[in-house]
Amino acid sequence: RSLLNINFIIRVVKMPPHPPPTSCDTFVVLGNCTKGNHVVFGKNSDRPCEEVQEVIYQPQMKHEEGSKLKCTYIEIDQVCHTHAVILSKPSWMWGAEMGANEHNVCIGNEAVYTKLESNEDFTERLLGMDLLRLGLERSRTAEEAVDVITSLLQEHGQGGPCSDYDTSFIYHNSFLIADAQEAWVLETAGKHWAAEQIKSGYRNISNALSIGTKIDKMSDGLKELAQEKGWWDGSGNFDFASAYGSFGSDGRKESGEMLLKKLSEGGIPGLPCHSSGIPGLPCPHTSDIPDLQCPHTSGIPGVPWPHTSGIPSLPCPHTSGIPG
Repeated sequence: RSLLNINFIIRVVKMPPHPPPTSCDTFVVLGNCTKGNHVVFGKNSDRPCEEVQEVIYQPQMKHEEGSKLKCTYIEIDQVCHTHAVILSKPSWMWGAEMGANEHNVCIGNEAVYTKLESNEDFTERLLGMDLLRLGLERSRTAEEAVDVITSLLQEHGQGGPCSDYDTSFIYHNSFLIADAQEAWVLETAGKHWAAEQIKSGYRNISNALSIGTKIDKMSDGLKELAQEKGWWDGSGNFDFASAYGSFGSDGRKESGEMLLKKLSEGGIPGLPCHSSGIPGLPCPHTSDIPDLQCPHTSGIPGVPWPHTSGIPSLPCPHTSGIPG
Protein backbone atom coordinates (compact mmCIF):
# COMPACT_ATOMS: atom_id res chain seq x y z
CA ARG A 1 0.00 0.00 0.00
CA SER A 2 1.33 3.44 -0.88
CA LEU A 3 1.82 5.67 2.13
CA LEU A 4 0.43 9.21 2.24
CA ASN A 5 2.41 11.93 3.99
CA ILE A 6 0.38 13.80 6.57
CA ASN A 7 1.88 15.33 9.70
CA PHE A 8 -0.81 15.40 12.41
CA ILE A 9 -0.07 17.75 15.32
CA ILE A 10 -2.07 17.49 18.54
CA ARG A 11 -1.86 20.14 21.21
CA VAL A 12 -4.27 20.29 24.13
CA VAL A 13 -3.95 23.31 26.38
CA LYS A 14 -5.76 23.30 29.70
CA MET A 15 -6.94 26.82 30.45
CA PRO A 16 -8.64 28.30 33.53
CA PRO A 17 -12.44 28.03 33.30
CA HIS A 18 -12.94 31.78 33.93
CA PRO A 19 -12.74 33.87 31.85
CA PRO A 20 -13.73 31.57 29.00
CA PRO A 21 -10.68 30.38 27.03
CA THR A 22 -10.12 31.98 23.64
CA SER A 23 -7.33 29.98 22.04
CA CYS A 24 -9.06 27.27 20.03
CA ASP A 25 -7.65 27.29 16.49
CA THR A 26 -7.15 24.77 13.68
CA PHE A 27 -4.99 25.03 10.57
CA VAL A 28 -3.85 23.08 7.54
CA VAL A 29 -1.04 23.73 5.08
CA LEU A 30 -1.30 21.77 1.83
CA GLY A 31 1.60 20.22 -0.03
CA ASN A 32 2.28 23.05 -2.45
CA CYS A 33 3.33 25.25 0.50
CA THR A 34 5.54 22.75 2.34
CA LYS A 35 8.96 21.29 1.74
CA GLY A 36 8.57 17.73 0.52
CA ASN A 37 4.90 18.28 -0.46
CA HIS A 38 3.68 17.09 2.93
CA VAL A 39 0.33 18.13 4.37
CA VAL A 40 0.67 19.71 7.84
CA PHE A 41 -2.45 19.76 10.03
CA GLY A 42 -2.68 21.12 13.57
CA LYS A 43 -5.16 22.11 16.25
CA ASN A 44 -5.00 23.88 19.59
CA SER A 45 -7.84 22.81 21.86
CA ASP A 46 -8.68 24.93 24.91
CA ARG A 47 -10.97 22.69 26.90
CA PRO A 48 -11.74 23.56 30.57
CA CYS A 49 -8.91 22.81 33.01
CA GLU A 50 -11.09 20.46 35.10
CA GLU A 51 -11.70 18.18 32.13
CA VAL A 52 -9.71 14.98 31.68
CA GLN A 53 -8.23 14.61 28.19
CA GLU A 54 -7.26 11.33 26.58
CA VAL A 55 -5.72 10.09 23.34
CA ILE A 56 -7.21 6.79 22.16
CA TYR A 57 -6.80 4.37 19.28
CA GLN A 58 -9.87 2.61 17.92
CA PRO A 59 -9.18 -0.18 15.38
CA GLN A 60 -11.24 -0.69 12.26
CA MET A 61 -14.28 -2.83 12.97
CA LYS A 62 -17.11 -4.70 11.30
CA HIS A 63 -20.61 -4.30 12.72
CA GLU A 64 -23.76 -6.34 12.44
CA GLU A 65 -26.36 -5.03 10.03
CA GLY A 66 -29.05 -3.10 11.87
CA SER A 67 -26.92 -2.47 14.97
CA LYS A 68 -27.06 0.80 16.90
CA LEU A 69 -24.30 3.15 18.04
CA LYS A 70 -24.49 5.07 21.33
CA CYS A 71 -22.89 8.47 20.87
CA THR A 72 -22.55 10.95 23.74
CA TYR A 73 -26.28 11.51 24.18
CA ILE A 74 -28.26 9.64 21.52
CA GLU A 75 -28.29 6.36 19.63
CA ILE A 76 -28.00 6.31 15.84
CA ASP A 77 -27.77 3.59 13.21
CA GLN A 78 -24.33 1.98 12.95
CA VAL A 79 -22.67 1.31 9.59
CA CYS A 80 -21.29 -2.07 8.57
CA HIS A 81 -17.63 -1.00 8.67
CA THR A 82 -15.75 1.72 10.57
CA HIS A 83 -12.17 2.82 9.90
CA ALA A 84 -9.32 2.84 12.41
CA VAL A 85 -8.88 6.19 14.16
CA ILE A 86 -6.61 7.97 16.61
CA LEU A 87 -8.53 10.58 18.63
CA SER A 88 -7.83 13.35 21.13
CA LYS A 89 -10.96 13.72 23.24
CA PRO A 90 -12.49 14.72 26.57
CA SER A 91 -12.88 11.47 28.50
CA TRP A 92 -16.56 11.95 29.33
CA MET A 93 -17.87 12.17 25.76
CA TRP A 94 -17.99 9.66 22.89
CA GLY A 95 -16.83 12.19 20.30
CA ALA A 96 -13.49 13.93 19.87
CA GLU A 97 -11.98 17.38 19.44
CA MET A 98 -9.52 16.21 16.78
CA GLY A 99 -8.29 13.04 15.16
CA ALA A 100 -7.03 11.16 12.12
CA ASN A 101 -8.02 7.89 10.48
CA GLU A 102 -6.21 5.12 8.64
CA HIS A 103 -6.87 6.83 5.30
CA ASN A 104 -5.07 10.00 6.43
CA VAL A 105 -8.23 12.04 6.87
CA CYS A 106 -7.75 14.60 9.68
CA ILE A 107 -10.47 16.69 11.33
CA GLY A 108 -10.47 19.40 13.98
CA ASN A 109 -13.54 21.28 15.19
CA GLU A 110 -14.26 24.72 16.63
CA ALA A 111 -17.13 26.21 18.60
CA VAL A 112 -18.98 28.89 16.61
CA TYR A 113 -21.85 31.13 17.59
CA THR A 114 -24.63 31.86 15.11
CA LYS A 115 -27.92 33.70 14.73
CA LEU A 116 -29.78 30.37 14.77
CA GLU A 117 -28.84 29.65 18.40
CA SER A 118 -31.89 29.02 20.59
CA ASN A 119 -33.08 27.07 23.61
CA GLU A 120 -33.45 24.12 21.23
CA ASP A 121 -29.66 23.77 21.39
CA PHE A 122 -29.99 22.40 24.93
CA THR A 123 -31.84 19.36 23.55
CA GLU A 124 -29.54 16.34 23.54
CA ARG A 125 -28.67 15.40 19.99
CA LEU A 126 -25.29 14.83 18.31
CA LEU A 127 -22.45 16.96 19.62
CA GLY A 128 -20.10 18.53 17.12
CA MET A 129 -17.42 16.24 18.57
CA ASP A 130 -19.63 13.21 17.83
CA LEU A 131 -19.95 14.39 14.23
CA LEU A 132 -16.17 14.72 13.99
CA ARG A 133 -15.59 11.14 15.14
CA LEU A 134 -18.34 9.82 12.89
CA GLY A 135 -16.74 11.62 9.95
CA LEU A 136 -13.40 9.94 10.64
CA GLU A 137 -14.82 6.47 11.25
CA ARG A 138 -16.92 6.51 8.06
CA SER A 139 -14.82 8.38 5.46
CA ARG A 140 -11.89 7.68 3.14
CA THR A 141 -11.49 11.27 1.89
CA ALA A 142 -12.01 14.78 3.20
CA GLU A 143 -14.92 15.40 0.85
CA GLU A 144 -16.58 12.16 1.91
CA ALA A 145 -16.27 13.31 5.54
CA VAL A 146 -18.10 16.53 4.62
CA ASP A 147 -20.93 14.46 3.14
CA VAL A 148 -21.06 12.09 6.13
CA ILE A 149 -21.16 14.90 8.70
CA THR A 150 -23.75 16.98 6.85
CA SER A 151 -26.07 14.01 6.24
CA LEU A 152 -25.97 13.12 9.95
CA LEU A 153 -26.49 16.77 10.87
CA GLN A 154 -29.59 16.90 8.66
CA GLU A 155 -30.94 13.66 10.11
CA HIS A 156 -30.24 14.13 13.81
CA GLY A 157 -29.28 17.78 14.37
CA GLN A 158 -26.70 19.05 16.84
CA GLY A 159 -27.29 19.91 20.46
CA GLY A 160 -26.74 19.19 24.13
CA PRO A 161 -24.27 20.51 26.73
CA CYS A 162 -20.66 20.48 25.55
CA SER A 163 -19.38 20.08 29.11
CA ASP A 164 -20.06 17.43 31.74
CA TYR A 165 -20.25 19.97 34.56
CA ASP A 166 -21.43 23.21 32.90
CA THR A 167 -24.81 22.47 31.32
CA SER A 168 -25.04 26.01 29.93
CA PHE A 169 -22.02 25.44 27.64
CA ILE A 170 -23.55 24.95 24.19
CA TYR A 171 -22.52 26.00 20.70
CA HIS A 172 -22.69 25.23 17.00
CA ASN A 173 -19.65 23.83 15.21
CA SER A 174 -17.20 24.37 12.40
CA PHE A 175 -14.76 21.77 11.07
CA LEU A 176 -11.48 21.80 9.18
CA ILE A 177 -11.15 18.53 7.28
CA ALA A 178 -8.07 17.46 5.32
CA ASP A 179 -6.58 14.52 3.48
CA ALA A 180 -3.38 14.17 1.45
CA GLN A 181 -4.86 16.00 -1.55
CA GLU A 182 -7.14 18.79 -0.34
CA ALA A 183 -9.00 20.35 2.57
CA TRP A 184 -12.54 21.48 3.32
CA VAL A 185 -13.96 23.96 5.79
CA LEU A 186 -17.43 22.99 6.97
CA GLU A 187 -19.37 25.50 9.09
CA THR A 188 -22.77 24.93 10.63
CA ALA A 189 -25.67 26.96 12.00
CA GLY A 190 -28.23 24.61 13.52
CA LYS A 191 -29.02 22.09 10.78
CA HIS A 192 -27.84 24.47 8.08
CA TRP A 193 -24.29 24.54 6.76
CA ALA A 194 -21.85 25.77 4.14
CA ALA A 195 -18.62 24.15 2.92
CA GLU A 196 -15.55 25.57 1.18
CA GLN A 197 -13.02 23.47 -0.74
CA ILE A 198 -9.30 24.29 -0.48
CA LYS A 199 -7.05 22.78 -3.16
CA SER A 200 -3.82 24.64 -2.44
CA GLY A 201 -2.19 26.96 0.06
CA TYR A 202 -3.31 27.09 3.66
CA ARG A 203 -6.49 27.65 5.69
CA ASN A 204 -7.30 28.17 9.35
CA ILE A 205 -10.42 28.50 11.49
CA SER A 206 -11.14 29.88 14.96
CA ASN A 207 -14.31 30.47 16.98
CA ALA A 208 -16.29 32.40 14.36
CA LEU A 209 -17.84 31.65 10.99
CA SER A 210 -15.29 32.30 8.25
CA ILE A 211 -16.86 31.14 4.98
CA GLY A 212 -17.80 34.19 2.95
CA THR A 213 -18.93 34.14 -0.67
CA LYS A 214 -16.80 31.15 -1.77
CA ILE A 215 -19.26 28.35 -1.08
CA ASP A 216 -18.75 25.02 -2.83
CA LYS A 217 -21.55 23.12 -1.08
CA MET A 218 -24.44 24.26 1.11
CA SER A 219 -27.59 22.98 2.78
CA ASP A 220 -30.93 23.23 1.00
CA GLY A 221 -32.73 26.46 1.78
CA LEU A 222 -29.69 28.22 3.26
CA LYS A 223 -30.08 31.39 1.17
CA GLU A 224 -33.88 31.39 1.38
CA LEU A 225 -33.81 31.26 5.19
CA ALA A 226 -31.35 34.16 5.32
CA GLN A 227 -33.72 36.22 3.16
CA GLU A 228 -36.74 35.22 5.25
CA LYS A 229 -34.95 36.30 8.45
CA GLY A 230 -33.80 39.57 6.90
CA TRP A 231 -30.11 38.66 7.09
CA TRP A 232 -29.60 38.96 3.32
CA ASP A 233 -31.56 41.04 0.83
CA GLY A 234 -31.01 38.61 -2.05
CA SER A 235 -28.84 40.97 -4.07
CA GLY A 236 -25.16 40.47 -4.78
CA ASN A 237 -23.12 37.47 -3.69
CA PHE A 238 -24.38 35.57 -0.65
CA ASP A 239 -21.94 35.79 2.29
CA PHE A 240 -22.50 32.94 4.76
CA ALA A 241 -20.51 34.39 7.69
CA SER A 242 -22.11 37.82 7.37
CA ALA A 243 -25.60 36.37 7.15
CA TYR A 244 -25.44 33.73 9.89
CA GLY A 245 -22.61 34.78 12.24
CA SER A 246 -23.70 36.31 15.54
CA PHE A 247 -20.44 38.28 15.79
CA GLY A 248 -17.28 38.80 13.79
CA SER A 249 -13.78 37.48 14.29
CA ASP A 250 -11.82 38.45 17.41
CA GLY A 251 -8.64 38.69 15.33
CA ARG A 252 -7.22 35.24 16.05
CA LYS A 253 -8.02 33.90 12.59
CA GLU A 254 -6.40 36.90 10.92
CA SER A 255 -3.31 36.57 13.11
CA GLY A 256 -3.13 32.89 12.21
CA GLU A 257 -3.35 33.71 8.52
CA MET A 258 -0.45 36.16 8.84
CA LEU A 259 1.66 33.53 10.60
CA LEU A 260 0.85 30.84 8.04
CA LYS A 261 1.67 33.24 5.19
CA LYS A 262 5.03 34.10 6.75
CA LEU A 263 5.97 30.49 7.48
CA SER A 264 4.91 29.18 4.09
CA GLU A 265 6.84 31.72 2.03
CA GLY A 266 9.89 29.43 1.93
CA GLY A 267 7.90 26.23 2.26
CA ILE A 268 6.87 25.06 5.71
CA PRO A 269 9.10 22.12 6.65
CA GLY A 270 7.64 18.73 7.45
CA LEU A 271 8.36 17.17 10.81
CA PRO A 272 11.29 14.79 10.25
CA CYS A 273 12.19 12.80 13.31
CA HIS A 274 15.52 14.41 14.18
CA SER A 275 15.05 18.02 13.05
CA SER A 276 11.55 19.44 13.08
CA GLY A 277 12.66 22.81 11.71
CA ILE A 278 9.78 24.52 13.54
CA PRO A 279 10.99 26.98 16.21
CA GLY A 280 9.80 26.00 19.66
CA LEU A 281 8.77 22.49 18.61
CA PRO A 282 11.46 20.00 19.71
CA CYS A 283 11.78 16.71 17.93
CA PRO A 284 9.74 14.05 19.75
CA HIS A 285 12.60 11.53 19.43
CA THR A 286 15.17 13.72 21.17
CA SER A 287 13.00 15.99 23.34
CA ASP A 288 13.38 15.79 27.11
CA ILE A 289 9.74 16.90 27.50
CA PRO A 290 7.89 13.75 28.69
CA ASP A 291 4.76 14.46 26.66
CA LEU A 292 6.80 14.75 23.46
CA GLN A 293 8.84 11.57 23.84
CA CYS A 294 8.65 9.27 20.84
CA PRO A 295 6.00 6.60 21.57
CA HIS A 296 8.07 4.03 19.63
CA THR A 297 10.82 4.17 22.26
CA SER A 298 9.23 5.59 25.42
CA GLY A 299 5.67 4.26 25.28
CA ILE A 300 2.47 6.11 26.21
CA PRO A 301 0.32 3.98 28.51
CA GLY A 302 -2.97 3.09 26.93
CA VAL A 303 -2.06 4.49 23.51
CA PRO A 304 -0.55 1.88 21.15
CA TRP A 305 1.75 3.35 18.52
CA PRO A 306 0.71 2.53 14.94
CA HIS A 307 3.99 0.64 14.38
CA THR A 308 2.71 -2.04 16.74
CA SER A 309 -1.05 -1.40 16.69
CA GLY A 310 -1.68 -2.75 13.22
CA ILE A 311 -2.76 0.40 11.36
CA PRO A 312 -0.94 -0.17 8.07
CA SER A 313 -1.16 3.38 6.77
CA LEU A 314 0.11 5.06 9.95
CA PRO A 315 3.48 3.37 10.54
CA CYS A 316 6.11 4.51 13.02
CA PRO A 317 8.18 7.39 11.60
CA HIS A 318 11.41 5.65 12.63
CA THR A 319 10.77 2.78 10.27
CA SER A 320 8.47 4.19 7.60
CA GLY A 321 10.52 7.04 6.21
CA ILE A 322 7.51 9.36 6.47
CA PRO A 323 8.53 12.68 8.09
CA GLY A 324 6.65 13.49 11.29
